[in-house]
Amino acid sequence: MSAPQVLGLVAALGGLVVLLELLRRRTLREKYALIWSVLLLVSLVGAIFPGMVYRLTDAIGLEVPANLIFFVAFLVLFGLSVQFSLELGRTEERVRTLAEELAILRLEVEQRNAPPTDSEPPVDEV
Repeated sequence: MSAPQVLGLVAALGGLVVLLELLRRRTLREKYALIWSVLLLVSLVGAIFPGMVYRLTDAIGLEVPANLIFFVAFLVLFGLSVQFSLELGRTEERVRTLAEELAILRLEVEQRNAPPTDSEPPVDEV
């Protein structure tokens, strides 16, 4: 086994251990863990069977396997960026809506708790 293979194996297995620990502590949501686990498993397979990476590089018509790896990494990072941007937009909208609802509720509470002023007509007591 060559040094790059060992490094790839250690990195992929270390990443899986970190991923499982983050899941155990509930600091990473399951939907993100699924994405990262798939990526780590693909990198683990690539580290164990580097011939597959070379064959795939030849099949696509690239000269260097690193170009394939960088291209796939670019696509993954681009996809994650788009996904996070969409979620950020949805979250900002939810926060804005909640802030507006909270402001309305505070105004209602203040109006109920405010003492009557002279300009307000007196309330008939029964």
